[in-house]
Amino acid sequence: MYNTNSMTGCVFMLVYILLAEGFEESEAVVPADLLSRAGAQVRFVSASVSKDVEGSHGIHICADDYIDEIDMDAMEAVILPGGGKGTALLAADSRVISIIDSAFKQGKYICTICAAPSILASMGLLDGRKATCYPSFSKYLEKSIYTGADTERDDIFITGKAAGTAYQFALKIVQALFGDSVSDKIKNDICL
Repeated sequence: MYNTNSMTGCVFMLVYILLAEGFEESEAVVPADLLSRAGAQVRFVSASVSKDVEGSHGIHICADDYIDEIDMDAMEAVILPGGGKGTALLAADSRVISIIDSAFKQGKYICTICAAPSILASMGLLDGRKATCYPSFSKYLEKSIYTGADTERDDIFITGKAAGTAYQFALKIVQALFGDSVSDKIKNDICL
C-alpha cells in the first residue's frame, strides 16, 4: 500500500506497531513519530479486545486497527514495543506469532525493543544474529550474538535496548526504510 505525498514526492511505507496492555509507551510513540516524519504511514494495532490500549504507565493509545485487520502484503515493517506485561501478552498471542512468521517469510522488517526481542529469540529467529534487548532479558537471547548495544540491525531484524534508546531504535528503522539522508535529516531536526 504505497501512497505518494504530493508535497514531498516521497512514497509512504506502511508500518504497523503492535500494542498489548502494558506496552512501554515511549517505545511505541517515538518510532511512530520519527517514522511519520520520514513519510511512513504508521498504524497502531490493538492485540487487545479494545482499540483503547493502556500502556505500562497508564497512558492510553487509541489504536487505528485491530490485529485481524493487518494487511501483510502492504506492510513494510512491524514494530513490537516492550514492557514486561505487554511483551508477555504479545508472546502468548498466536496472531502475533503468525504475523512475525509471515513478515519473516516475506522479508519484511521486524523491529523489537526492550523485552520484545525475547519473542523473536523464542521463535529461533535471532539464532546466530547480532541483537540487543533490555539487560535482564539477555538470558533469552543466548543463541543470538547479544551485544548490549543501544540498537542493532542484522538483516531484516532491528532490535533496541530499552525506553532510553527509543530514538536510536526509531532512527535505525527510518534508516532501513528510507536511507541515511532521511535518517540524518530527522536526527538533525530533533537535535539528537
